[in-house]
Amino acid sequence: MARQQVEQIFADIVTRARRLDAHNSRSWFDDLRLVRLDGGSLLIACDDHSKQQYLQDNCRKTFICAAQQITGHLVTVGFVADGELKDGSVQQAYQRPFKIHPDYTFDNFVVGPSNRLAHASCIAVSQSPGNTYNPLFIYGNSGLGKTHLLHAVCHAMNPGSSNRAIAFLSCEEFVNGFIRAIGQGNLIGFQDQFRTVEALVIDDVQFLRDREQSQEEFFHTFNALYNSGRQIILSADSSPSDIPALEERLISRFSWGLVARIDPPSHDTRVAIVKNKANLRGLEVSDEIAEYIARKVRANIRELEGALTTLHAMAITRNTEISLELAGIALGDEFESSSRNISITDIIDVVTRHFDVRLTDLQSKKRSQSVTVPRQICMYLARSLTRHSLEEIGGHLGGRDHTTVMHACNKISQAERNDPKMHATIAELTGRITQSRIS
Repeated sequence: MARQQVEQIFADIVTRARRLDAHNSRSWFDDLRLVRLDGGSLLIACDDHSKQQYLQDNCRKTFICAAQQITGHLVTVGFVADGELKDGSVQQAYQRPFKIHPDYTFDNFVVGPSNRLAHASCIAVSQSPGNTYNPLFIYGNSGLGKTHLLHAVCHAMNPGSSNRAIAFLSCEEFVNGFIRAIGQGNLIGFQDQFRTVEALVIDDVQFLRDREQSQEEFFHTFNALYNSGRQIILSADSSPSDIPALEERLISRFSWGLVARIDPPSHDTRVAIVKNKANLRGLEVSDEIAEYIARKVRANIRELEGALTTLHAMAITRNTEISLELAGIALGDEFESSSRNISITDIIDVVTRHFDVRLTDLQSKKRSQSVTVPRQICMYLARSLTRHSLEEIGGHLGGRDHTTVMHACNKISQAERNDPKMHATIAELTGRITQSRIS
């Protein structure tokens, strides 16, 4: 078969793979290269090892299915990165000590008011590990970008082309490895693995809670790395002091460097995230559609990705362009469910606890700032997070009319844009409310 024909078959396979799995499709699939297609074997080349690992972990079955559908024969599929090929033959593959996601780079991270400090600190650490913020502790609710930043730091440190050894793993993997080392009588080997690296990056460190022996081991690992000037980067779903059953000596050490919080993204940041995620998948999404998705999905970045995946899959199924009308059909029910699950009572409960006021005060005629501000914030959050009308919101807060509610929403909206303290307060309250209903 002529090379041109084989290249066309390969292009058809890639197109079919995109259609079969919209969720894992990426724009850089256009850069995949055919190494060979013969004898029932398809070998595909990509730019780097992170992409190779991504394809192997997420796309192999899809490409096998696509290849078999296009060729009509049984086909096995393999992936190879640049540097593993010489004269058309596959050389010994370079094995990373950990997996990093090709999408999770600093270039692909959307920066906004809710994550600016965490982003800047990660860049600083990647440029001068062990010398800037050590340890660096990033925390926030699930799905806000913590793991993305950890991967981005590892990308920037570029372990594939330097002598810098990096250990990047979840806390659960650390704990399980520790338990396994004890069972195998190889504790010294486990300690050498993590106490000699240039940088230790641990995701979801809250997993240490209620694990006394693992906390003891991590304490000594932390000390060994810190005392030798090695970089430590940790992430968790809460601040060090709020992780339950964590030893005081670890809480203290986790707070030695910089502790940076990530809050739920603002509307403008969510719009930018939708555009960014669409671009990664090679999708054309207008500003109007991005605005619509950002209004529909407020909880976290993972739900924004899920909404985009749903829209993309429906466009493929219907063989049509992505439009605002299609977005309304795709997201109308599924992604309004989160908002329907949040009630005005949920919002009032969180706000009254935060400001230490009573519901009777919010429903009263009191006009002191200590009552007025929480009342207006309740109205603003109810308007943003629920589908209740202005009249219904006013009814829950002392029978106020719709013009009062609208005035409150406009006032808090303006304050959120112009006052960093108000922005932080709204982000924190939104996170508490949505997390309690969705997680």
